[in-house]
Amino acid sequence: MTELVLVRHGETDWNRELRFQGHVDVGLNATGLEQARRLASRLAGVPVQHLYASDLLRAQQTAQPLVQQLGVPSATEPALREQSFGTVDGMRVDEIKAQHPQIWEQWLRFHEDYCMPGGETTREFHARVVDAVYRIAGDHPGATLVVVTHGGVLDMIWRTARSLPLSGPRQSEIPNAGVSRVRVSAGRIEVLAWADTSHLADLPPQPVYDQLRLVAELPPAR
Repeated sequence: MTELVLVRHGETDWNRELRFQGHVDVGLNATGLEQARRLASRLAGVPVQHLYASDLLRAQQTAQPLVQQLGVPSATEPALREQSFGTVDGMRVDEIKAQHPQIWEQWLRFHEDYCMPGGETTREFHARVVDAVYRIAGDHPGATLVVVTHGGVLDMIWRTARSLPLSGPRQSEIPNAGVSRVRVSAGRIEVLAWADTSHLADLPPQPVYDQLRLVAELPPAR
């Protein structure tokens, strides 16, 4: 079995603005850079053999202090990217509501086979993420790895570990620069710890994309 130390990238200005970041290459803001620095200190001394990070800039910037602190080999893994939201990548929630109301309403159904125009369905996204997790773990049996990735990726891992459906809103906390741990064995993911932010305790409150609240605003299906 392999243990993964899962890290969501640090904060960006687009997180603050509740934009759909998707595959857009957004860098960390000042808070995110500080989160990354603290994250490296938090994981100092953890016996890690390798680090993998999404190829998007916000993940790469979060991973950089970790690589320096831990002194381990690192690799860029595009399959750890956030979900693609197609034509709405880069848009704020209020902009999507105003410019694409029907698309937004359909999105809020959180159906596993629906996607924003030009984007990935949740089913496609989940398959990509799970394949990457099992492949990376399989390449390092018995090791402890750090994986720096995105909120949506962590949601897919949580759902898989908890045997939750792919449809429906997110049900787990996934804070920027939070630390989670899972154990990966043959065909199984087990959550050991989730969403540790003790290293960020005195930083400003984080922006929260609350899918459960959004669903509560949804009109009844017609």
